[in-house]
Amino acid sequence: MKNFRLEENTHKIEEFYHIVHKANEAYFTYWKEHTFLHWDWWLSVGLTILPWVIWWRWIDKARRARFMFTAFFIIIVCSWFDFCGVALGLWYYAGKVIPTIPSYAPWDFALFPVTMTLLIQSRPHISPLKKAIFYGLMVAFIGEPIFEWTGLYTKVHWQYAYSFPIYMLIYLSANWVSKRESFGTV
Repeated sequence: MKNFRLEENTHKIEEFYHIVHKANEAYFTYWKEHTFLHWDWWLSVGLTILPWVIWWRWIDKARRARFMFTAFFIIIVCSWFDFCGVALGLWYYAGKVIPTIPSYAPWDFALFPVTMTLLIQSRPHISPLKKAIFYGLMVAFIGEPIFEWTGLYTKVHWQYAYSFPIYMLIYLSANWVSKRESFGTV
């Protein structure tokens, strides 16, 4: 009886895998013909590279490793949230740099980690909570609408207000990570 259920489950999972695989193949073909090397792709590539160039110039060189670690933390958290949102059908993106990653690379791999670490570095006398509120408001109510207006981001079952506390929590977590004493000095 158990072997039969295991085989049945395996067969059902295989069916889902083939559906997902076919969808990915169809999307890759579409991406190659309608996104790759078009204006939205170039904009996305620029938004993935340019923030890191700015970051490299403006980040405190003495604390660069600390902020790079914090940026990797932000990338992991933002990518995970973004992947879940896309997988759950809450939103989707156009102009993707890479068609195989469901999240939007400029958001997760550049804009979020760069802007958060630069904000953490700047004006250290300002309360992290105030900065988190500012960051959440700017990204949820200005950044997301701009990306939606350009057609790069489409909300399906999502509201800007839902993003606000998430961005605040990610910022506060990143700020906490950046302040850990375990980083020692060289």
